[in-house]
Amino acid sequence: MSTLLSRSDLALLAARLVVGTVLLAHGLPKLQAGVDATAEGMAGMGVPLPAVSAVVVMAVEFGGGLCLLLGLATRVAGVSVAAVMAGAFWFAHRGLEPLVSEGGWELVALIGALGLVLAATGAGSLSGDRFVAAGRSTAVREKVSA
Repeated sequence: MSTLLSRSDLALLAARLVVGTVLLAHGLPKLQAGVDATAEGMAGMGVPLPAVSAVVVMAVEFGGGLCLLLGLATRVAGVSVAAVMAGAFWFAHRGLEPLVSEGGWELVALIGALGLVLAATGAGSLSGDRFVAAGRSTAVREKVSA
């Protein structure tokens, strides 16, 4: 069973690294452009509350991507990524061909689905989440023993 766990942990690590990198690659240009420019682009797509949406998307793409790379707050980041990708599908890619080369929805669907997978499974043992949890369990045991 430990071999199976090791394979699962490696697969989760690979998924986190790939999705995290893709999210950072999409979030960094938005951060560099700023909230106003990002909001203007979103307004052009009919996104409601474009300034608020821009801040949320920038935070999730960049911050969520960083969290996934490090394996920190993975379940929260995964759900957040899935929600933002659902919005990207609805406002920017709905009704288009599936292929990203045609402006389609395949990339946002893949990122969103992987976000849900990571939210459901967690980060695995090769993650910051595991080290944070390990530190908590020690602190809890010490407090209970006292």
